[in-house]
Amino acid sequence: MCGIVGYVGRRQAGPVLLNCLGKLEYRGYDSCGIAVSSGDLVVYKDAIRVKALAETLPRSIEGKAGIGHTRWATHGEPSQVNAHPHCDCTGRIAVVHNGVISNFQKLREQLSGEGHHFVSETDTEVIPHLIEKYYAGDLAKAVELALGEVEGSYAIAVLMSGESRLVVARKDSPLIIGIGDRENFIASDVPAILDYTSQVLYLEDGDIGVVTPGGVEVSQHGKVVRRERHTISWTVEDAQKGGYEHFMLKEIHEQPKVIRDTIGGYVSAAEPPAHLATMGDISLEEILILACGTSYHAALIGKYLMEELFKVAVRAELASEFSYSGRASSVSRAIVITQSGETADALKAIRKLKGEGCQVIVITNVVGSTASRLADQTVYTRAGPEISVAATKSFIAQLMALYWLALPYAKIDIRRLDGLVMELRQLPGKVQRVLDSEATISEYARQLARCEDVFFIGRGINFPVALEGALKLKEISYIHAEGYAAGELKHGPFALLGRETPVVAIVAQDNTYEAMLTSIKEVKARHSPVLALAEEGDEVVGEVADSVITLPRVDALFSPVLNAVALQLLAYYTARERGCPIDFPRNLAKSVTVE
Repeated sequence: MCGIVGYVGRRQAGPVLLNCLGKLEYRGYDSCGIAVSSGDLVVYKDAIRVKALAETLPRSIEGKAGIGHTRWATHGEPSQVNAHPHCDCTGRIAVVHNGVISNFQKLREQLSGEGHHFVSETDTEVIPHLIEKYYAGDLAKAVELALGEVEGSYAIAVLMSGESRLVVARKDSPLIIGIGDRENFIASDVPAILDYTSQVLYLEDGDIGVVTPGGVEVSQHGKVVRRERHTISWTVEDAQKGGYEHFMLKEIHEQPKVIRDTIGGYVSAAEPPAHLATMGDISLEEILILACGTSYHAALIGKYLMEELFKVAVRAELASEFSYSGRASSVSRAIVITQSGETADALKAIRKLKGEGCQVIVITNVVGSTASRLADQTVYTRAGPEISVAATKSFIAQLMALYWLALPYAKIDIRRLDGLVMELRQLPGKVQRVLDSEATISEYARQLARCEDVFFIGRGINFPVALEGALKLKEISYIHAEGYAAGELKHGPFALLGRETPVVAIVAQDNTYEAMLTSIKEVKARHSPVLALAEEGDEVVGEVADSVITLPRVDALFSPVLNAVALQLLAYYTARERGCPIDFPRNLAKSVTVE
């Protein structure tokens, strides 16, 4: 949550900060602000988007050092006074913060008793007051002492009037330093700084950094430490719309390439299936997969996939709930899925697993992320930067990683395995055929856009796809949508069916086929219109459903990929028809770095 940027160097800081902030609005966008230092410290902030803030600023903001923030509200509603940066009593120290200070109320009362005056409702405001309290000529030392009293999570950047340097620190929230030519940058995430540099340092928990135009010094517990420099492979173009109306649509259309890039790292045309993985022997007694949100739906698909191929029990659980379980994991190896590699609940689960002696495989999209550094082994998904808050291509890339992890250990006939590998290689072309039918899908979306309640149903490996389809629709179109295992409708949800409540049914050519047809007939008997997803050539589904989105034939194990892409397009065009802000849905942020 929240986006932090900072700049110190040879340019005027204001335009750089605003440009960087605009690239981070997927992390929060209910308010924003910047602070710039030349002689005095000047702060501009409000409960508006970055573009609107830029239009209200003076034409010339002098100062070559500054910090900025775009907010996803936690403490206090979006308002001018609650927007970051926050300052101390003297107005000389400004702070931007991502995270949650759990003991802020106690600190606030303590500082108020010492004469400090607070103006906002935020937890962040205690930080500049603590720094002011400890400042005695050395800003970095004051930050270190202040953070010694803070409990919770934070990534902060601190600016002081008259200084051409920034002090930064992190604990349980991501923060990177971009290395330039006589200039350096601070950001929560890589896309913010790609216009200026591809060289970055990833700060570790407990790091405090001093950033000047000429260099960076990082210390931990008072000792200078070295952080490795990484070169980002993403380009500026990767993080731009490329002519599409929305980032989400662009990212949906990038999925054939994402599939090729992800499996291309593991599969070559001449490589036999037995050599698809290098993970070593995997325990097949029990497998645990943890994730949150859309990644959890990928985990559920992984559960069905691995149970089918391994013939063993697989548990897929929400990382946010697992962390609060009192029981031990009871497994020797677990898979944790996190797109950003910075998801707070996932990181907490990883630490719990590691503390119990469990080996952890992480599936993530971000090289150098906290999760990748904590993991015993990391599988990168090669999805590139995903800007739209609603996850699309990262979800498909996670599925590719799960297929790759599963296939080498499949307890199936070698001819069946060869067939699956061949199907895997053909997926990019089949996904492209789904994308080519988006005009037809958009017509169905126009009908859906008039509704306020929609059910999604599936069975077996496509039950999680029903959950994901409902999530996509609700988060970007604001239509109430629920995903169900088809057999569960009769256990309560039937009470909500009727002519105004359409049902989207996912029909796969597997052992659930006949049961799905029965479920559709039961829904039709309650007068709900049914939009089905089915393979081309399936005339039976067309006889029982009101409308059908036809998809290319594919092995049932890979059907979630094609079905998910079709439902992404359905959600996108439904939201577009309703005039919703598709890339930035209300109340949501891309990277959930707080609990």
